[in-house]
Amino acid sequence: MIEDDTIKLLRVCDSGVKMGIASICDVLDDTGSGELKEILEKSKRKHEKLDQEINEILREYHDDGKEPNAVAKGMSWMKTNMKLVMDHSDATVADLMTDGCNMGIKSLRKYLNQYPAAENRVKKIAEHLIDIEEEMTEEMQGYL
Repeated sequence: MIEDDTIKLLRVCDSGVKMGIASICDVLDDTGSGELKEILEKSKRKHEKLDQEINEILREYHDDGKEPNAVAKGMSWMKTNMKLVMDHSDATVADLMTDGCNMGIKSLRKYLNQYPAAENRVKKIAEHLIDIEEEMTEEMQGYL
C-alpha cells in the first residue's frame, strides 16, 4: 500500500510538473514585461529542478513516471493560444498562469488526500510543488 500510494503520488507530481513547464513555455515569448518573463523563467527553473528530483525517486522504484494527459495538454495549449490571439497582454499571460496554478494546486491537494500512505519524502515533493504554484500565483497578481 505504501509503495502503491508513493508511486501514484509521484506520477501525479511528475505529470503536474511537466504540465507546468509546458504551460510556462507556451507563454514565455508572449510576455511584454521583462520582469514578468523573469518570474516565469524562475518558476520554470524551480519546476525543472523538482522534475529532476521526482525522476530520481521514480528510478528508485523502476517507474517511468507519467506524461500529462494529452487531451488536457492540448486543451490547455488551445486555450492559451486563443486567449493570447484575442488579447496579447501580460494580463492575459498572468490570468492563464493563475488559472493553471490554481488547477494544479487543487489537483495536488486532492491526490495528497487520496494517497495518504505515500512516503513522507514524496508528500513533501507534492507540497513543494504546491508551494511553487502558490508563489507563482501570488507573483502574477500584479499583472492581472
